[in-house]
Amino acid sequence: MKTLLKTILFLCFVSKLSYGQEVKNKLYNPNADAKADISKAFALADSTGKHVLIQIGGNWCKWCIRFNKFCKEDHEIDSVMQSSYVVVHLNYSTENTNLEILKTLQYPQRFGFPVIVILDGKGKQIHTQDTGLLESGDGYDGKKVMNFFKDWSPFALNPKNFEK
Repeated sequence: MKTLLKTILFLCFVSKLSYGQEVKNKLYNPNADAKADISKAFALADSTGKHVLIQIGGNWCKWCIRFNKFCKEDHEIDSVMQSSYVVVHLNYSTENTNLEILKTLQYPQRFGFPVIVILDGKGKQIHTQDTGLLESGDGYDGKKVMNFFKDWSPFALNPKNFEK
């Protein structure tokens, strides 16, 4: 009986550890402290002259995973993202909807998932993007995605670029 109990306890412990590893290896972490992650992103963006890009979605969402993969695999898009944005993946799932944060972002989930919210380094919301508008056929359109990232970058929104 003691051996059976020890085995059950051991299996519970191992499954808990593997669940923790599984969450770490996923794009969206339902256990993340989203407020802290976003605060860190603001500090980094402010100090580096970047914007904060919050991609909201979940590991359950094939379009969320597809969007991230598409952006990472296109070297030009990835380069623009790296140079212009501090990226935060905000989880939305049955485990954690992060509704308090979404309320402060004016309920971007109304557009479906993934949805992107761009803020400046001080936390001012600049734009909310329905990523469905960046699709073409069964995937994302590279030109649309690139234009989106460029059009909302700190460089594009710098008033000095429009003065004569």
